[in-house]
Formats: sequence, structure tokens, C-alpha cells
Amino acid sequence: MTIKEYNRSVENYSDIIFRFLVKNTKDRELSGDIVQDVFLKLWQKRKTVNFDNVKSYLFKMAYNRMIDCLRKEKNNALLEDFSFRDETRHNEIDTKTIIDEALNRLPAIQKAAITLRDYEGYSYHEIGKILNLSESQVKVYIYRGRKSLKNYLVRIENVI
Repeated sequence: MTIKEYNRSVENYSDIIFRFLVKNTKDRELSGDIVQDVFLKLWQKRKTVNFDNVKSYLFKMAYNRMIDCLRKEKNNALLEDFSFRDETRHNEIDTKTIIDEALNRLPAIQKAAITLRDYEGYSYHEIGKILNLSESQVKVYIYRGRKSLKNYLVRIENVI
């Protein structure tokens, strides 16, 4: 990878990766740090990385780094948080908040797969490369995640 290709990679993918990380971690500072780490590692390995594969390479590194940080900082608390929301909240919650809350209840792998597919528009094959899964595993995680989302979103207290 040339310096020009590296700079194009930063321009093309840094914002997308940042949005992906913020959506999954809800922590802008941590997401920014991870993006910097990922591009630093890309710079260090720029001679061995093919520019044609840089997008999936960056997302794979970002995802792995995110998981490492979440495990280290929260001792898997964010990965396994299925606590029910406070029932005293009013029905004045907007749709985006409810969807975000539903996404946060999913296991990290399902959340990442759904985010990459539905928010970023990646194909099953690309998601498999990023998350180190087979295409069929990606489909299963997305199916199960969507099923969980549907079950949560149709609860009577969430209907708007």
C-alpha cells in the first residue's frame, strides 16, 4: 500500500468505522481511540496490506480492538447486559431510543452483524470477513438478532 492509498483509506473509512464503533460502544472517546489505534496499526503494516482489502481489514481490526477494550474495561458487563429497563419511564420515548435500547440488549456479535448489515449496508460475505465468521454464521446471527429485536420491540410498553 502506498502513502497515497493509506491517506485515501483514512479519508474513506475513518468516519464509517467511528460510527460503527460509537453505535456498538456508546462511548465516543473509546471509539476515537480505537480508530486511531486501527489506523496506526495500518500504517505500521501498510507494506503488507493490499489496498483492495483494506476496508474489511480495518473493520476486522476495529471490531477485535473494540471487543478487547470492552472486556478489559467493563469485564464483559457491556457484552452480557440484559437488565430490563425501568418500568417507571414514560411512553414519551422516541423510536430511535427504543431501537437503540433493543440493540444494546443483543450479544455483541449479533449487534455488530446487524449494525454492519442494516446500518452500513455490508454484504453477508463482507461481514463474515470482518467478524471472522462464515457467511452462514453471519446469517444465523442476523436472523437471531432480528428475532430478538422484534420480540423486544413488539412488547406492549414499547408500542408507540
